[in-house]
Amino acid sequence: MASAAPGDSVSTTTEEAAATAGARAWLTTTDHKRIAILVGGTALVIFFAMGILALLMRYQLAWARNHFLAAHEYNEVFTIHGSGMIYLVVTPFALAMGLYLVPLQIGASTVAAPRLTMLGYWLYLFGAIAMLGGFALATGAADTGWTAYMPLSNSVYSPGSGQDVWILGVFLSTVGMIFIGATVLWTVMFLRAPGMTMLRLPVFTWATVATNLMIVGAFPSLLVALGLMIAGRMAPSAVIHNVWNIGYQHLFWFYAHPVVYVMFFPFVGAVAEVLSTFSRRPFFGYKPTVVSLLAFAGLSMSVWGHHMFTTGQVANDYYSLTSIALLIPAGLEYFGMVGTIVGGSLVFRAPMLFALAFIPQFLIGGLTGIMVGTPVVDYHVRGSYFLVAHFHYTLMAGSFFGLFAGLYFWFPKVTGRLLNEWLGRIHFALLVVGTNLTFLPMFWLGQHGMPRRVNTYDRSDGFGALNLVSSVGAAIMAAAMLVFVANLVVTLRRPAAAPADPWQGTTLEWATSSPPPPVNFTEPLPPITGYAPLLDLRRRAASERVT
Repeated sequence: MASAAPGDSVSTTTEEAAATAGARAWLTTTDHKRIAILVGGTALVIFFAMGILALLMRYQLAWARNHFLAAHEYNEVFTIHGSGMIYLVVTPFALAMGLYLVPLQIGASTVAAPRLTMLGYWLYLFGAIAMLGGFALATGAADTGWTAYMPLSNSVYSPGSGQDVWILGVFLSTVGMIFIGATVLWTVMFLRAPGMTMLRLPVFTWATVATNLMIVGAFPSLLVALGLMIAGRMAPSAVIHNVWNIGYQHLFWFYAHPVVYVMFFPFVGAVAEVLSTFSRRPFFGYKPTVVSLLAFAGLSMSVWGHHMFTTGQVANDYYSLTSIALLIPAGLEYFGMVGTIVGGSLVFRAPMLFALAFIPQFLIGGLTGIMVGTPVVDYHVRGSYFLVAHFHYTLMAGSFFGLFAGLYFWFPKVTGRLLNEWLGRIHFALLVVGTNLTFLPMFWLGQHGMPRRVNTYDRSDGFGALNLVSSVGAAIMAAAMLVFVANLVVTLRRPAAAPADPWQGTTLEWATSSPPPPVNFTEPLPPITGYAPLLDLRRRAASERVT
């Protein structure tokens, strides 16, 4: 057998040492950009796992009397799918986007309390491992849904360790999100560059500020609710079930309604930046939009009771009024987005396509949300597939299109590489078709009486055709995600070649290299004269050339 050359072992050892040092640098980093990549990358991996669970459910429901999944298995799958998407995917990805971009957009060199921010990531990661690890337990994963209403979640109705590790996972990941949200909010308050006043913050940064205000204000109530759940599991006989359940619901929904806005505010901000950039004009109605974001955040913590209309324990008129009042700030935001497009010089690149699709699709989720915020409608659709359709139009048909608009837009800033445009367009087309084919039929299924959280149905129920269409749509969405993965693989294998500003961006992150250096900026910042400083700079330069 041939022996290795003396230099080979030295070279291998050096490469292994470099790889070890590189891994250690990532796992102990205090660079907000690396932490954000860790959070977003972890969320993206879990997203694909949650997508597989969704496909299992759609296969189960594709036709009547399907026995692919037993009832208890189906309960575990939909519980972890819903919990994973909310606690482990959309919320963390929304915060990761803000963590990466906000310091850059405000001209800061770092995030406030970077070690606390990194601790937030580790808590989130351990929480994800705990929650998903329930599948490895002999008793199975949690099976009480993402809301985990009491007393169904106590040790009598949900025995075994699956619910226990679910509680641990939700608790850890929620604390991690509070740490990340608080440090980004702190960064905006105290680390802005000279000249970056609050009314010169970009729209995306304002959306992140509103998001983090909700995190700091509402997320602790979930921790208290989880404490009630733990007490109920430890001493179920000592719990007054009705009082305990109503108290838990108040605490839980005080968290769970704002978290819906946490899961779309940053993507509204991303869509605003994309629309502005590819319309070649500043975002229309900047100040009204800022006010609407803050008003939306405030109202988000006054409407939680509309989830409890049917309990008879809340003032329906009050919660209906505050829910319908959300139309006002939402309308201002839509007015700003449409006003930015109208009269603009539109450039139809992949980020712009996702941003444009976000507007009508998210509108469906928002308008149906106002419908279920009306007691008489809520009584009719409560517990039906109508609610499943509404929620998925808010998150999948809405937030995820905003997410992909931002991902295609800022990917060259993060990696130095531009995602393939044609693969991006194929991804977009498949996702539009798959999303609407999957979730539109669910509105009619709900109207025809199909209850949520059922693992099968009879042929005589008449649900088969619409469920089959929905399952075909889910398969098309899966194909869209495979195209996206192919785009990532193809792009990341190419050398970094994206310029600092490939889109003619309007905000400060485009004034530094792609990817940015550890300290964010190595050159003096351009003059900050408004919320779109680079656009202002280009316009001044053009004006000077004319004169």
